[in-house]
Amino acid sequence: MASSLAPCPASAVASSCRARLAVGGGARGLAAGVRCQAQASDMDAHYIRRCVELARKAAGHTSPNPMVGCVLVRDGQVVGEGFHPKAGQPHAEVFALRDAGDLAENATAYVSLEPCNHYGRTPPCTEALIKARVKEVVVGMTDPNPIVASKGIEKLRNAGIDVRVGVEEPLCLRLNEAYIHRMLTGKAFATLRTTLSMNGIVINQIGNGADQPGGYYSQLLKEYDGVIVSSDMAKTTSLPVSREAGAKQPLYIIITQGESSTLQIPFLDDESASNAIVLADSPVTVEPAGVSVSVLDQMNLESILQLLADRGLCSVLVDFRDIGGSLASLLNKFQEDKLVQKVVVELSPVWMVSPGLSDLAFGGSQSFPLKNVERKEVNGTLLLEGYL
Repeated sequence: MASSLAPCPASAVASSCRARLAVGGGARGLAAGVRCQAQASDMDAHYIRRCVELARKAAGHTSPNPMVGCVLVRDGQVVGEGFHPKAGQPHAEVFALRDAGDLAENATAYVSLEPCNHYGRTPPCTEALIKARVKEVVVGMTDPNPIVASKGIEKLRNAGIDVRVGVEEPLCLRLNEAYIHRMLTGKAFATLRTTLSMNGIVINQIGNGADQPGGYYSQLLKEYDGVIVSSDMAKTTSLPVSREAGAKQPLYIIITQGESSTLQIPFLDDESASNAIVLADSPVTVEPAGVSVSVLDQMNLESILQLLADRGLCSVLVDFRDIGGSLASLLNKFQEDKLVQKVVVELSPVWMVSPGLSDLAFGGSQSFPLKNVERKEVNGTLLLEGYL
């Protein structure tokens, strides 16, 4: 939200972001700390919210890049809008400047994330803004990427452009929580998802409509780079699929431990095999043959998240459905080791026969509260979401 705090240097904002993320709690946890930000009008906040709205149109398509939106306003009128549609394509500022044309001169550029100031697959956005002769730039948050952080803001200010930083920062942090986490920790952002019966039993099913277009599960699969499932699930049920329009399906990460030398994945066809990877604790032959196999020296969640980040994944959904399945051991100390950042629990209105002790008896040796918990009812089920 807009703040009455006086403006502060962009470097201070970047340092503040890093410090807060190190404490944990996801993007919302970041937002809870003291933050430096420029004085902002209600209209500034309005246009940054519009930037976030635009950015989210590319959800599931920009990784490992962040989602970014940009709005150009001149004399109180929006003259250009744009968002970053896909990694390797032009950034949000470029599309907004193209949309505005000559009207970009003397306009205010609103952007949800600090404009880049380096040459990658695309030229620096700072140079495009300077060349277009915008008069001021309002930035939602600094970029935690060390090759970007504060350098874009410094470049714009050195060119005589007024820059304000930190408007609607919590919203911008939430937008790119996975990208930020990977930048600052080197590991993929992990969300644990499960479905519980009314008496607390893990069940291998999801709520009515959850996997259909617009359903929460279908949207999760679209927004996450990968989904971790157990070999038991892969052997017996269809692998998860997002039904959202234009969705890029997540990488299937199948965990197998102590298995026989052959693993058959019957619901994975040859065409989809390249979108799956099996992580095993010993050599295994997988059918269909096109599935990639990696044998890990250490089968633990930390090494898996590191491996996935090295492959370019920013986010992963850990889909826990198995009673006594192979994923439980990976999650044994996820809170103490700060390996899971977010939890999504679906509470189904059924009462199940209990097979024994709680299936979720993992996470660490101490109790801990979840932060920024949200609750909503969807088609008769209760959905709970919170951050560690």
